[in-house]
Amino acid sequence: MPVADHDPLGDEHFGERLTDALRDTGSTFRTDQALLAARGELRGRRLRTRRWAAVAGGVAGVALVGVAGAVVLPGGTGDRQREAAAATSPATRAASAMPAGAVTADALVGTLKKLLPRGSFSSQEGRGTDTPVAGRTVSPYARVVYDDGRGEASVTVSVNRLLPGGEEARQTAQCPDGAFIAFDDCSAAKLADGSALVVLKGYEYPNRRGGTKLWSAELVTPRGEHVSVQEWNAAAGKDSPVTREQPPLDSAGLKALATAREWRAFAAAVPVDPRASAAPPARGGSVSAALAGLVPRGLKVVAKGTPDPGFGYVVVDDGRGRSLVQVNDQRDMRDVAGELFGAGAKTLPDGTKVVTQQGPGEKGIDGIVMWTVDTIRPDGRRVVVSAFNSGGQNAPATRKEPALTMQQLERIATDPKWLSLG
Repeated sequence: MPVADHDPLGDEHFGERLTDALRDTGSTFRTDQALLAARGELRGRRLRTRRWAAVAGGVAGVALVGVAGAVVLPGGTGDRQREAAAATSPATRAASAMPAGAVTADALVGTLKKLLPRGSFSSQEGRGTDTPVAGRTVSPYARVVYDDGRGEASVTVSVNRLLPGGEEARQTAQCPDGAFIAFDDCSAAKLADGSALVVLKGYEYPNRRGGTKLWSAELVTPRGEHVSVQEWNAAAGKDSPVTREQPPLDSAGLKALATAREWRAFAAAVPVDPRASAAPPARGGSVSAALAGLVPRGLKVVAKGTPDPGFGYVVVDDGRGRSLVQVNDQRDMRDVAGELFGAGAKTLPDGTKVVTQQGPGEKGIDGIVMWTVDTIRPDGRRVVVSAFNSGGQNAPATRKEPALTMQQLERIATDPKWLSLG
């Protein structure tokens, strides 16, 4: 993103840039049926995707990402009434009140400049807890354009607080799945004080185009203090020329910056989101395992996702190339049924509604296609199955079409096995 347009929540271009950023994590954004087919798509997997797709600056909770292809901003379709109620609840109003230990943007920027190795700064910006946006407190952040003598680089640190032991804290302490996020290296470690640290060396774009690298460190303390460091080998994340071969801080440097004690004091001034979930809904089984059991004969499962509430995937191969197949399993989505399954939906004898979509897949990767079957049962159980003609959303095409036909995808999506997952 251009240096001058970085402010993640306060300018007219934010929606456009956020859409672009989220598309680049393995989803696509279209204003046709694919958009409708994906709204509300990913409650079970939203934290993980949001974490690795978030625009720099600590934009916590700004969006949900639909694997089958869309972005849902808070208060968007399907969650509008619940989000509005939450925004006006006493708990939310209390959390939005500026805490006694509020920190300023100047303090954050000054701390970042002090903690970086010797160098020069050509640009800086930040936001403190004393600057609410749309009546709510957002995560404080500091950003500088820093040059250690080897070229300019954008460096950002954001701080916030997560619910200790909660789902978002758990997800933040894990490396992302390589099937969806492109990276060269990732390490997750437990520190002596019980904090979790993840250091990731990845890219601004999932197909690594442009040579823009994005390296990051995520620290979560036992008390829920969250420090996020991001750095690029360019003066801005997107739409800025690469200015150096690597970002300025290596793994040790990222760790040193993220674990600096100063950030924890700042994080303590940020209220925990009152809507944070302590744990995902209980499930009766692994979504990935269930999907693997429904793969048609003649297809070999060569990779499978780890247990994850509401989301799973397999990579299959029929001898003609790998194909990623993923599924979202959601409970009671009747609140969005009218929009997602309108006049064009097919209704099966048992009352299940079905919508299909065939179109392009990953942005910036030529030849990628995505086929999707979206279903909802009368009780609101929604199962969305998508297949790609590649082994990963950020990988080149391995075949002309996905390994499964639309009919096979529909049989998987409507199989009664999903009901056994609880």
